[in-house]
Amino acid sequence: MCTVVIDFTDTGEARLLAVRDEDPLREWDALGEWWPDAHPGVIGIRDRRAGGAWLAANPAERRIAVLLNRADLLDAPEDEVHSRGGLVLEAVEGRRPIDLPHTHGFNLLQVSPEGAEVLSWNGVELRTTPVTPGVHMIAHDDLDDPATARIAEWLPRFRAERPRADAEQWWPAWLELLAQSAELPAEDDRAIIRDNRSHGYPTLSLLYCLAAVTADGIRLHDVALAQPGHLSPNER
Repeated sequence: MCTVVIDFTDTGEARLLAVRDEDPLREWDALGEWWPDAHPGVIGIRDRRAGGAWLAANPAERRIAVLLNRADLLDAPEDEVHSRGGLVLEAVEGRRPIDLPHTHGFNLLQVSPEGAEVLSWNGVELRTTPVTPGVHMIAHDDLDDPATARIAEWLPRFRAERPRADAEQWWPAWLELLAQSAELPAEDDRAIIRDNRSHGYPTLSLLYCLAAVTADGIRLHDVALAQPGHLSPNER
């Protein structure tokens, strides 16, 4: 149940605040070039178990992608379902799924020189939603879905704090909003820094990543949370 806030401009630039929710027992690696043979130059957050990425960037091509889980209607044994992390690595190489993916549901947010979009899969239908200029938010349902409590609560505030196009340090106001959201109980459905165990999932917020895609390239910064599901003052 990850969360991403994106500011996409009419000039094709983008700024992202992405929060990752995952099982704390599932090991992962911070930003790095973990795929030098298969994906040279690609930087990302690696899932050690399956080898794919939650978020990845291809600076040479100014592409970035981040994966969010969503509910699905796929009826298949767990050992027959493919990992979703490979889709992120393919996306930053400019490749889309050729066939319907044999994975659990996902939202795949992609930013490239061609534009920005969300590729959504619910186990039955694969569809694409363009990301128009402006500030948007996505979690486990549709883009800007008002039925998602954290989107209804926080999207208007992120839009009110849209970074200036010429701002070198564009993130302080958004991190302040993230800190304000962390004052909610982590189990609250409006929370962005989350503890999803009360909702039936073993996942908690483990890290957040800031990313900027401009004409000059891609800048990335990740911060791991010392205590899953909690944001401390020195992590803001």
